[in-house]
Amino acid sequence: MNTDKRLGFVGIILEDREHAAPQVNELLSKHANIILARTGIPHIKGENSVITLVVDSSTDELGKLTGRLGSIPGVQVKSALSKK
Repeated sequence: MNTDKRLGFVGIILEDREHAAPQVNELLSKHANIILARTGIPHIKGENSVITLVVDSSTDELGKLTGRLGSIPGVQVKSALSKK
């Protein structure tokens, strides 16, 4: 198990904001201990929105969060952690 924390980011796209946002917000609240910053931008002309996170996380913690986010219908997730 990798417990070394590193700086990173998570990009989240919600394709159906109305249905996905409650589940996404609940998961982000449960993982608040690794989130340093959060920015959310709704797309006014559609049902999409983008959330960006800056995280201080181990690969295991980040994998749990992104895996759960990615299992929500209408949610796409990409993430990366620094090498050191």
